[in-house]
Amino acid sequence: MPRGTLEVLLVGAKGLENTDFLSNMDPYVIMTCRTQEQKSSVASGKGTEPEWNENFVFSVSDGVSELSIKIMDSDNVTDDDFVGEAKIPLEAVFMEGSLPPTAYNVVKDEEYHGEIRIGLSFTPEGGGDQRSCEQEESYGGWKDSSY
Repeated sequence: MPRGTLEVLLVGAKGLENTDFLSNMDPYVIMTCRTQEQKSSVASGKGTEPEWNENFVFSVSDGVSELSIKIMDSDNVTDDDFVGEAKIPLEAVFMEGSLPPTAYNVVKDEEYHGEIRIGLSFTPEGGGDQRSCEQEESYGGWKDSSY
């Protein structure tokens, strides 16, 4: 599995289920990449069509295969409401390097509850392509030197 830096562009969401009955909901997103967790700002009063346009950076190490997205509704009086979640597999961004903002299904209780748009880019550790480094070493780089 690759190691490096994963950049996440949280664009927005649409078609979310409104969890507030009397007013527009105030959604925010919690992103989890293995043990790292980051939280977006609250899109106050934006309801079911929030936009964030925020960037987040995660360190990727061995064993990371997906980015978990939880959409919550910020409530002042009661506990925040769970709106839905999306699981984004990271294999494609590891191979491609970057993916333009793409819509991912938001699911709650195994039912479709809208979509969230997220762009991804991945920079391997060391800044270069890992495969080219491995090839150079296998041809007898300095590591094979007898000095």
